[in-house]
Amino acid sequence: MAPTVASVSLVGAHRPPVPTTVRVNFHRIVMENTRLRTSFGAAFPTTMELTQITHEDDLNILGESIPMGASRRLDLGIARLFTHSPVEVPIIIERSTVPGPTVLITAGIHGDEVNGVEVVRQVISHGINKPAKGTVICIPVVNVFGFISKSRFFPDGRDLNRVFPGTKKGSLASRVAHRFTTEVLPLADLCLDFHTGGADRYNAAQVRIAPDDAAVKALADVFHAPFTLVSPYIARSYRETCGKLGIPLLLNESGMSMHLDKEMARRAVDGVIRLLNHLGMLAPGIRVPVPRHTNVLIDHHKWVRADRSGFLHVKVEMHQYVAVGDVLCTISDPYGSKSEPMMAQHAGYVINISRAPMVYQGDAIFNLAVQAPPGN
Repeated sequence: MAPTVASVSLVGAHRPPVPTTVRVNFHRIVMENTRLRTSFGAAFPTTMELTQITHEDDLNILGESIPMGASRRLDLGIARLFTHSPVEVPIIIERSTVPGPTVLITAGIHGDEVNGVEVVRQVISHGINKPAKGTVICIPVVNVFGFISKSRFFPDGRDLNRVFPGTKKGSLASRVAHRFTTEVLPLADLCLDFHTGGADRYNAAQVRIAPDDAAVKALADVFHAPFTLVSPYIARSYRETCGKLGIPLLLNESGMSMHLDKEMARRAVDGVIRLLNHLGMLAPGIRVPVPRHTNVLIDHHKWVRADRSGFLHVKVEMHQYVAVGDVLCTISDPYGSKSEPMMAQHAGYVINISRAPMVYQGDAIFNLAVQAPPGN
């Protein structure tokens, strides 16, 4: 796909063209992108540069050639069930007649993180993915195998978000990561990926960015989640792979696994609308929501661990600011003879709460963003 832009180097600096007939070698892509990023002096395109990117040619993806103004539903599926029934991984593609950037929106990398899937579902059902310019690619459920079994993992027991960029002849999870990384990801100028907390952990609405990443921080400011968490890359994660390719990615965390949270989903969808509007991609007629909350930057947080075992009774709310000495919870024995409070040892915002009914001593039950009081 041959891009044009006010300065062509803005696009070439982070995305080489993808051949349509062969799979692209990931390491070759990384080397090419590293050379170009070094040449142009920036790891990621700025928000201004993203708005200037245009792709006028057909979009070549998974053997299909998709012209401007077209809509397609493709299949990323790579394996079948034991019964030989096909497992479809739908990719919904919408292209405007007006050239512009390409935004890739994903969820369900962990199959049990259904609130992220709900976010992308709403983006599609409300027509937010039909851009005024450019292209929007949506994959609501990347890990369909885990989604079917209500599991974080693939049938091979592997976490898809720890095997990127994958290998062509590796495990099932690795093969899916490889196909995604080599045949879909290089087409993107910007990625949005939606997750929730795992197991019994309930995450505050947040986006995560790498340290000292001004370009992605600017995108996070536009998205305007309640919290922006500075978080280093995790080895072999999707976010790390995007970083190596020079493709900016906003990772959103909202809620907990196997739980739909209407308010959390709404805030995430609102962030998508604000971001597409900022890029000039939002279709006419879609209202741009004004944030009703502040965006708090978090660069330091502390886990609070249970000091005893027993029933967990949470006494604080998500996103609440707590002061030193505030009661976070009580932990009780099951026999009605003892119930002890746990106090906050640090002041800050509550950004993660365990929803486990019972905990062992040492279990992580809260995560507090260590902050000065609001307004200071």
